[in-house]
Amino acid sequence: MITKDGTISLFLEDEAATIRLGEDLALALKAGDCLALSGDLGAGKSSLARAFLRAMADDERLEVPSPTFTLVQSYDLRFPVSHFDLYRLADGAELEELGFDEALQNGICLVEWPEMAEDELPADRIVMKLEHEGRGRRATICAPPAQMQRIRRVLAIRTFLAKAGHPIAKRRFLTGDASLRAYEAVYPDQKSRKILMDWPPLPEGPAVLDGKPYPKVAHIAENAYPFVAIANVLREKGFATPEIYEVDYAEGILLIEDLGSDGVLDEGGKPIASRYRQSVACLAHLHGMKIPQDIRVTDNHIHHVPDFDRTAMKMEVRLVLDWYLPWKRGTAASDAEREEYLAIWDRLIDELASAEKNLLLRDFHSPNIIWREGQKGIQKIGLIDFQDAMIGPTAYDLASIVQDARVTIEQALFRQLMDDYLAFRSAQGNFDEAGFLKSWAIMSAQRNCKLAGLWVRLLQRDGKPGYTKHMPRTLSYLQVALEHEALAPLRDWCARAGIG
Repeated sequence: MITKDGTISLFLEDEAATIRLGEDLALALKAGDCLALSGDLGAGKSSLARAFLRAMADDERLEVPSPTFTLVQSYDLRFPVSHFDLYRLADGAELEELGFDEALQNGICLVEWPEMAEDELPADRIVMKLEHEGRGRRATICAPPAQMQRIRRVLAIRTFLAKAGHPIAKRRFLTGDASLRAYEAVYPDQKSRKILMDWPPLPEGPAVLDGKPYPKVAHIAENAYPFVAIANVLREKGFATPEIYEVDYAEGILLIEDLGSDGVLDEGGKPIASRYRQSVACLAHLHGMKIPQDIRVTDNHIHHVPDFDRTAMKMEVRLVLDWYLPWKRGTAASDAEREEYLAIWDRLIDELASAEKNLLLRDFHSPNIIWREGQKGIQKIGLIDFQDAMIGPTAYDLASIVQDARVTIEQALFRQLMDDYLAFRSAQGNFDEAGFLKSWAIMSAQRNCKLAGLWVRLLQRDGKPGYTKHMPRTLSYLQVALEHEALAPLRDWCARAGIG
């Protein structure tokens, strides 16, 4: 319940409810957050802190000793967490000696008895007061806007799960991705697991072309309707996509089937050839089918799968101009460079007029493929990321798997995967191999030009530096695409611009 002053007030009917709140908060807090836990002895501060730490560790047996005498206990978890108990603190100034500032800079601080160092704690802390109320407890939470927004979100998801019939389900962080989506593992009971997709609606960004923000120009999905539409139509065609159990379209919360956790990489992060080959076979099967462009999702909503059109393609390849070149050279692309580059892409896109076009999943690569041992045929390949699917040159998806953005595909495997795909498609009949290979080269170049800029944008705009490690691979893939004769003008432009 949100009170008139903007605080959150929750009644916790028993110890289990206190534990659930602690576990849910482990999904909301991030490095730099301080949670100050106030309340009398026995009010539940230690229970909540212990639940938080065990959820963050995803280990219900994690030893969480009370820091009453040591004053602080530190844990190296998904985020580093330092658990402070200030009950025996003689002077608030001693907080600095305990390493509080460093702990907060690098991770999360949980503070019991914050009253003992009120003036030394950060002003932007999250304050939770626990009080006895009847047979239960009352938790009152006050926080700055950014932290409060995250807390309200995890509580909204708890409400969503309750409406879906899972009010006491255990929740654990699963993963996040380059977008603003996040995923949780939800355990309704001891034996089953479901996946929750957290896809909050966002305010419209700044206009980048013709008064439209980037997602609308590049046809990036902005809500759950495309995901549900593509999941349903592909499952009807025999593919392994998650069953959709519950959806809140307005809030962007989905509860979906867990297809498993095995992928197509080995423990060292290298591609498992047999699994990649099966993935390519699945893709060839999809490309041989005709998928409808208009898909009914609900009684009053039809999803129109957008075209991967000239505007979207050129918007994506502009990322090289806008982000990669300034980062690489220290200077922006000149007007002449921009004009020539975009004119080259206009001619390349013209070359795609006769290319085979069908549903393309857009990110068909290792992070988005589940290996389903024991299944047969296309059911061995679980598809989990397709909300940005479009109708366009099918060669794009083949480029995304045989030139996996996050994994180095060695030449021998690359050649095997290409040969497999071409053999499957030729066996289906009515397949123009030469025309397809030209469109593959164009789509490979388009994708890798986009990615080269995207890695820099994630670094500089979004504060996600981890993606730049993929840059050398992306540029090497681009060089492969540029070997095709149709891409000679782009090859020459890249050489002059210093790309590669």
